[in-house]
Amino acid sequence: MISKELGAFGEKIVEEYLKKKGYRVLAKNYSVSFSSFDKGEIDIIARKDGVISFVEVKTTVGLSGSFSPEQRADYRKQRKLVKLSQIWLEKNKLPLDTPWQIDVVGVRIDRQSGKAEISHFENVISG
Repeated sequence: MISKELGAFGEKIVEEYLKKKGYRVLAKNYSVSFSSFDKGEIDIIARKDGVISFVEVKTTVGLSGSFSPEQRADYRKQRKLVKLSQIWLEKNKLPLDTPWQIDVVGVRIDRQSGKAEISHFENVISG
């Protein structure tokens, strides 16, 4: 499975996971071009209990206990997610006091069993 396919597969798993947890998905793969060489994307935007969650999905294939996919959402990626989140809120004309947060969801597909293990880190950054 190539990287893009793996990412899309992980995002689909997370979308279903969030729906089961009571989230309403507002958008998927929201992207913004900052310049001709710099763009960013939010994988999933969802709402639950009045809070908007901007969700970064990180997917990997490996044995249980191996490198955590969510560790790839480094500080630089988180800063870009904040910028993208603020742009989305502004474009959707939401009040400045709308509660929001950035979540990181790691999906590890076990190579042997093919099962997905999900790690949901809520409110990594909030506004």
